[in-house]
Amino acid sequence: MARKIALRVGMFVLSLLVASVVIFLVVQFLPGDVARIMLGNDASQAEVDALRAQLGLDRPLPDRYVEWVGGMLHGDFGTSYFSRVPVTALIAPRLVVTGWLVGGSMLLTVLVALPLGMIAALYRRRWPGVLVSVLSQAGMAVPAFLAGILLAVVFSVKLHWLPANGYVPFSSDPVAWARSLVLPIVALALVQASVLTRYVRSAFIEVLNEDYYSTARAIGWGRGAAMLRHGLRNASLSLVTVLGLQLASVLVGAIVVEQVFVLPGLGMQLLSAVAQQDGMVVQGIVMLLVLAVLIINALVEVLYLVLDPRLAVSEESA
Repeated sequence: MARKIALRVGMFVLSLLVASVVIFLVVQFLPGDVARIMLGNDASQAEVDALRAQLGLDRPLPDRYVEWVGGMLHGDFGTSYFSRVPVTALIAPRLVVTGWLVGGSMLLTVLVALPLGMIAALYRRRWPGVLVSVLSQAGMAVPAFLAGILLAVVFSVKLHWLPANGYVPFSSDPVAWARSLVLPIVALALVQASVLTRYVRSAFIEVLNEDYYSTARAIGWGRGAAMLRHGLRNASLSLVTVLGLQLASVLVGAIVVEQVFVLPGLGMQLLSAVAQQDGMVVQGIVMLLVLAVLIINALVEVLYLVLDPRLAVSEESA
């Protein structure tokens, strides 16, 4: 077991290392010159070269990469070229906004998909199950940005129930904070809940054909009770896998949804940094997102062992 853990830790570190190299090189070879953008087209080449030297952009790529990675090991993601503010200070408050958005959408996804998927499985040949299947299929076809626009038109422009854009910190006004996040969370969760509902349905249909479900029904358990008692745990392995994969989609979708609802999250900061060619900020945000995805994948593997201890036994015997 110790060897397996060491191997997985090594793979995690190696994945981070490879990702850091790819991110750094891609950002460095993006078209455009941040020094030229900062000074404007009227600046002379000598002024541009002087600014590049001041920013450290004239140094060899290996030196700049090693300095960047070494700083990240101490929590230092570098300094923004434009604002001259540490990247960590720039993205920390925006990380909170994106965290609320992603966490809320994933929670809503699970709360919606689990009961709807179970209904679709139990009543797959009757109208409730057919209706859920049709709605989930339609939800998968609606992009997050379009769902956000439609929700804003209906609930903000027409009904005036919720704000169409902006963000209020929780510390300032908890009610306004919740209102500002309702529509973005629903827009982001719509597609994910539709996808997860389909997987839940398939997983529960497999459970319906298992002997332990038939035994539970034979001793007097109701259909729903037998499904919750035996089906949920046995279907959880595939659901955990899907949720882990969906997180990456949610992180990408959050960038678009933040634009639609003008939320000051990582997505807004990332697009602004790309437009300004602020490579240090771009590198920091993308690396942070990659780290989040890798950590989630590691947690998924741990959940595998918790949900099905037989996996740990099989690994030890391998």
